[in-house]
Amino acid sequence: MGILDGKRGVIFGVANERSIAWAISRALHEEGAELAFTYAGEVLEKRVRPLAEGIGAKIILPCDVTKDEEIDRVFDALKREWGGLDILIHAIAYAAKEDLSNPFVQTGRQGFHLALDVSAYSFVVLSRHAAALMEGRKGSILTMTYIGSEKVIPNYNVMGVAKAALEASVRYLAHDLGPKGIRVNAISAGPIKTLAAAGISGFKDMLHYSSERAPLKRNIDAEDVARTALYLVSDMAGAVTGEVVHVDAGYNIMGM
Repeated sequence: MGILDGKRGVIFGVANERSIAWAISRALHEEGAELAFTYAGEVLEKRVRPLAEGIGAKIILPCDVTKDEEIDRVFDALKREWGGLDILIHAIAYAAKEDLSNPFVQTGRQGFHLALDVSAYSFVVLSRHAAALMEGRKGSILTMTYIGSEKVIPNYNVMGVAKAALEASVRYLAHDLGPKGIRVNAISAGPIKTLAAAGISGFKDMLHYSSERAPLKRNIDAEDVARTALYLVSDMAGAVTGEVVHVDAGYNIMGM
């Protein structure tokens, strides 16, 4: 028996087999959770659908989180097929390439809005929809962040600001949804080679720097994050909410 037997969860943000969201999905599936998946666009569907079908997922739907009507369709389908929901995984972030390569001070209005909309506001709206399906089920909501929300990481730029907004949203949502028994947390993961990371200039240097300076003297991998995610969405973390849990080999504690 798995620790998530009988639980149902929806995963937003799988990009390919190397993504953090997919590692989390496998960990949850192996412990008994039934999962639904979304994808943004035809290109990602070709990557996501075979992975999701490979673990028996029956609900695989398109969802551009900047479009309320697509979000509505996803949660209408979850309500129709499942009746309720136990777990929401939010692993979505995006910023325009020029806003990750140019200095932060040059961030344009449209680029700022886009990064905050996709990377932070989407968490609010998805949580609102999920909470309506989690009534009486002790639901758990989890998102992904990075230390660039707390400290300046060169070339992370507007994404760092978006992640700071995301982490503040975790705390406010935890407060709002706590009386309903719904927990809201985030994992702040160290740098990992993923599709999203490929868009950050100097990412290889970030990996080297982190492994040299982290107390554990290594980088992390997606499975490290997945094991922590499994803990946070399970009853083992039944009294944990509003937290940002660092999974970064201890890098975040270092001053110099």
